[in-house]
Amino acid sequence: MLSPVSVALKFGFLLVLYLFLLWVARSALKDLRTTGQPVEGDDRGWERGSDATGLHAASEGLGPGRELEGNPRLRVDRAPGLQPGSTFELAGGAVLGRGALAEIQLEDPFASQRHARIVWEGALPVLEDLGSTNGTYLNGEGVEGPQPLHPGDRIRIGDSEFSYVT
Repeated sequence: MLSPVSVALKFGFLLVLYLFLLWVARSALKDLRTTGQPVEGDDRGWERGSDATGLHAASEGLGPGRELEGNPRLRVDRAPGLQPGSTFELAGGAVLGRGALAEIQLEDPFASQRHARIVWEGALPVLEDLGSTNGTYLNGEGVEGPQPLHPGDRIRIGDSEFSYVT
């Protein structure tokens, strides 16, 4: 005859197993929802130039006609499948991810198909997470909404790390 403790442990194990399976299914569905074609003019709920982005203070002094000096690039510090020190041009912006829709393709198992993107707000580059499962980190902090990039900023996606350089 089974003791009540062993029966409780069996049900507890089954409960934890089902919760884990639900978490995996939720993560997979969230990742699948972000693999569609990018929509022209898709701003992910934020208006360009609105006060909600907090970009005004970061772009002070960059008036019309003024551009950032140098050639904006993303340098690979560490990334599976990419050579450390190699760079990617960011003149027109870029999408980072594991899928074929990404301009900068990552071989990182922790990256989503379309994980993050860098777009230009006038003369200011902006990093934005695209609803990824594991998140995007700028200088060690999770990206919540669009964040301006400055020379020397470090971007982490899963096990991949990049530096923004000009």
